[in-house]
Amino acid sequence: MLQTTVRGGLAGAVATVVMTLEQPLDKRLFDSEYDDVEILGKLVTRGDHWRPIGFALHVQNGAIFGAAYARLKPSLPGPAVLRGLTVGLVEHVAAWPMTVVFDRYQPARKELPKLATNRRAFGQATIRHAVFGIVLGLFEHALDDRSA
Repeated sequence: MLQTTVRGGLAGAVATVVMTLEQPLDKRLFDSEYDDVEILGKLVTRGDHWRPIGFALHVQNGAIFGAAYARLKPSLPGPAVLRGLTVGLVEHVAAWPMTVVFDRYQPARKELPKLATNRRAFGQATIRHAVFGIVLGLFEHALDDRSA
């Protein structure tokens, strides 16, 4: 059981790194400055260190989600890529309403784009979470195969 959790956490962390590396591309594609790392980093600090702090928080969140995914995986139907894509998009749609809270209470809200009614940001987040989910599903499956 611990191995499953650790394997999922590792897969979630890797998927988050890939998702974060994809972010500059979708920022250009959607012509939007929405940045997950910036939102998380500036939630904690307004100084020069928001980027590494935001990145660490983002990877931590992905690892926690990946661990939960690995534990729930036996009850999810379909191949790894579809399972991962589905949970990534479900998480995105379920979490998006929290953007209302970020728009109103995020300490750096005046420096950040509004998200709740921003269709471009929603599109970016959809792409990001699809990338995250696909990588999560495939990488966790590959790690699971190796442990068997």
